[in-house]
Amino acid sequence: QVQLVESGGGLVQAGGSLRLSCAASGRTFSSYAMGWFRQAPGKEREFVATISWNGGSTIYADSVKGRFTISRDNAKNTVYLQMNSLKPEDTAVYYCARGGSAAATTRASTYNFWGQGTQVTVSS
Repeated sequence: QVQLVESGGGLVQAGGSLRLSCAASGRTFSSYAMGWFRQAPGKEREFVATISWNGGSTIYADSVKGRFTISRDNAKNTVYLQMNSLKPEDTAVYYCARGGSAAATTRASTYNFWGQGTQVTVSS
C-alpha cells in the first residue's frame, strides 16, 4: 500500500510563495509519475502539475504555468510543488497523487493513490 503525505500548506499574502512537499512510502516511487491537483470550495478537483518518473517531462495547467514548478527527488521519495506569485484564486486544498505509469499525465482518473491534502490560502 502506498501512502502519500503532503505538507507545506498555509496562509500567504498575494504575491508570496509556498513550497509543498509530498512524501511517499514504498519502494516503487521512482517508477511512477506524480501529480498535484487542487480543489477549491464549491469547485471540482482540477489538475495543477505532473512530472514523469525521472523528472524528464513536466506538464502544467495554463493557470499556473510560469508561476509553479514541480520537481521530485527519487532518493527521498518526495515530490515538490514550488508556488510563486500566488494569487487569491490559488486558494484550495492541494493533493498529491501517484500515477499508474511512468508517464506524466493530466487525467485524474489515471492516478491510483492520493494524499489527504494540504490547505493553501492566499489572502488579497
